[in-house]
Amino acid sequence: MLIRTFGSAVYGVNAVTITIEVNAGQGNGIGYFLVGLPDNAVKESLQRIESALKFNNYTLPRQKIVVNMAPADIRKEGSAYDLPLAIGYMAATEQLKSEEIHKYIIMGELALDGTLKPIKGALPIAIEARKEGFEGFILPKENAREAAIVNNLKVYGADNISEVINFFNGIENSLQKFEMDTRKEFEESQLKLIDDFADVRGQENIKRALEIAAAGGHNAILIGPPGAGKTMLAKRLPSILPPLSLQEALETTKIHSVAGKLNKNSALMYLRPFRAPHHTISDVALVGGGNIPNPGEISLAHNGVLFLDELPEFKRTVLEVMRQPLEERKVSISRAKFSIEYPSSFMLVASMNPCPCGYFNHPEKECVCGQTVVQKYLSKISGPLLDRIDIHIEVTPVNFDQLTDHRKAESSASIRDRVVAAREIQYQRYAHLEEIFCNAQMSSTMAREYCQLTPIGQNLLKTAMNKLQLSARAYDRILKVARTISDLAGSEEIKIEHLAEAIQYRSLDRETWSGVS
Repeated sequence: MLIRTFGSAVYGVNAVTITIEVNAGQGNGIGYFLVGLPDNAVKESLQRIESALKFNNYTLPRQKIVVNMAPADIRKEGSAYDLPLAIGYMAATEQLKSEEIHKYIIMGELALDGTLKPIKGALPIAIEARKEGFEGFILPKENAREAAIVNNLKVYGADNISEVINFFNGIENSLQKFEMDTRKEFEESQLKLIDDFADVRGQENIKRALEIAAAGGHNAILIGPPGAGKTMLAKRLPSILPPLSLQEALETTKIHSVAGKLNKNSALMYLRPFRAPHHTISDVALVGGGNIPNPGEISLAHNGVLFLDELPEFKRTVLEVMRQPLEERKVSISRAKFSIEYPSSFMLVASMNPCPCGYFNHPEKECVCGQTVVQKYLSKISGPLLDRIDIHIEVTPVNFDQLTDHRKAESSASIRDRVVAAREIQYQRYAHLEEIFCNAQMSSTMAREYCQLTPIGQNLLKTAMNKLQLSARAYDRILKVARTISDLAGSEEIKIEHLAEAIQYRSLDRETWSGVS
């Protein structure tokens, strides 16, 4: 008997429906033949399926079984095909009713006792299932909440293969449809903040710089001695970014679902991601890829913040592979056998010491590094990468009086309100342009169109570039940041004070800063 069940394969952040054809009892002899480009994990499914069925008092008849997984030119990877294969075997050997099977996408890994284990990529699979008109999606119960985000699709979470068999055999209450109000839950979780700027004593100038970075989507680097609060401030940046829209939340959740990074109690990601990889990270771990393609840290930070602590300690090759994704806001992984694309629209925030000992330009402690050592240390960051960082912030230590001040600092919620207002101005400004949503994404041509300076402003910028010996790459960055500062102030034009503030955020561009150009 020939039976078709349906599973799904995830490539990049999208899913492709896989048709599993099971033909049992045709031809002479006994054997099990699995074709359609399966990997070793799929080939090993027979042993898991046989054990799971036997444990639950079912049998796998000794006859010739031929299985084809179509399309045959797409590689099938992982153990999540155990359940659709098992259901196909049972239906082909007439141990369960097959009339309803074609209406469902079925996915799940089997334990030897028939228990279903969670899978990766439940959300993109559910989205594709609805798109292709399937009635429902049967999967492990731990993934049901995630798949139920997709409306107009019946989602059934199962604990054991016997529940799925009983469901197709028409036994009532064998599986319960999982339902959730995605929009209501999303709205209720929007304002949950974990880290708050109200906890930070002093550092008002740094908070101001990060507010500007958040308002314009600018990349930023914090430079200062150990213990000055660089990491603490960076971790609080997501709390002042605009809340995720439902569309952004779905995009972000898809990536984390594919990577298997979603909490089992989570359905949708409500907060912007904050990723902080260690400086020993490899190129592939950062950008994604591998033998079994997975999104890297820059994609996991999509719609959020990628924080690189101690930037000069990262390998040069690791930092250089970020240059293209920073500009294009996506990363393309091309190999001999596949080519996939992951979104990677993130804010880069980095921190670093000004020198190996950490005390160059410190107000109290003396630096023990020579000028050459400082220059060599800072030159670990290439010019092209630095060119993509709009705001350079010098962080100084907090004094004792500020640390012991019991007055409550401004909350993240209050700062976020100003950031959201500034972003709304930018949304309106770039509404007619595709894929431009904030000031940081402007091209050089756009910067000259939307960042017009008064004659006084032009003179100020010319004087600053000459006296401070700013490099040419600083020009566009200053214009973009000045545009953001004026948006925060609700000003149509870039005023002289906005431009002056933007100029001070280019520390590392100064030829005189430790002698580095």
